[in-house]
Amino acid sequence: MNREKNILFLCTGNSARSILAECLMNRLGEGRYHAYSAGSSPTGTIHPIAKTLLESRRFDTSKLRSKSWDEFSAPGAPKMDLVVTVCDSAHDEVCPVWPGAPLQTHWGLEDPAKFDGSTTMQMAHFESAYDILRRRILDFLTHERMPTNRAVLNSIGQIG
Repeated sequence: MNREKNILFLCTGNSARSILAECLMNRLGEGRYHAYSAGSSPTGTIHPIAKTLLESRRFDTSKLRSKSWDEFSAPGAPKMDLVVTVCDSAHDEVCPVWPGAPLQTHWGLEDPAKFDGSTTMQMAHFESAYDILRRRILDFLTHERMPTNRAVLNSIGQIG
């Protein structure tokens, strides 16, 4: 029996996009993939709209937290098979050296937390980010096994 593959979704604040991706992969890839998320400069909290969105889709948010990517480069951390940056600023930063030298790719998308406007408009931006990440994860999961071809991994990041 194959073990679940570990995927780490990275963003700067670990409060919105990477949290959404972690939840989506854990639900859609259950039994095949285990997802985690972290940030280079975590905010320390989950964005309230991200939390509301996830709860409206029946995700358990009780164990979610904004955390540093240092947790995943430390001794005893889970071995990652794939590291995915989901924001441009984390993509441009120098990442830690990940134990086991996992594959790395970039699936950048706009930060819904940076949008100023009504709560309804803000929610629309979060829903858009959720939908884009969901499509990318579903595309990723259509492969029989985890894609190891960097071109395939990068092309998934172009799905909008």
